[in-house]
Amino acid sequence: MYDFRPMDRQTAIEITQWHYPTPYDIYNADDVEASIECYLEPDYHYYSLWQGDELIAFRCFGEDARVRGGDYSADALDMGGGLRPDLTGRGLGTSVMQAAFEFAKIEFKPAAFRATVAGFNLRAQKVCQRVGYREIERFNATHTGREFIVYFMENAPIR
Repeated sequence: MYDFRPMDRQTAIEITQWHYPTPYDIYNADDVEASIECYLEPDYHYYSLWQGDELIAFRCFGEDARVRGGDYSADALDMGGGLRPDLTGRGLGTSVMQAAFEFAKIEFKPAAFRATVAGFNLRAQKVCQRVGYREIERFNATHTGREFIVYFMENAPIR
């Protein structure tokens, strides 16, 4: 259903052009070149997510999905990402996250999964709860003071 591809420069550029409305505008790329370099950093494991020939989302697997101020001491694969703005609120989040779990189980073989979600982002919180995450922490980010929620899930066997 979805195809995960390692991030390339052209796709990273396209993602930096995505613009989300308030309050989701915190996800907009303020520094385009820095965002592109981040997406292309091999240690951050960014992947674009395609449905046929259409770019629909991106996913991050690892430390760049963390927010400064949270407790990340437990052994888990941090996952983050975003849907293309015109696709948000349409119920795709659950299937995208489930596909990301299946991909990550094969690619990274994690002991568990973790996601950090902005406190205001009720849509992302609902998706996390729907796919089986449980809330383990709330904290304020050290660089912005914004509230974030950390979700955790033990790794389930591959289907």
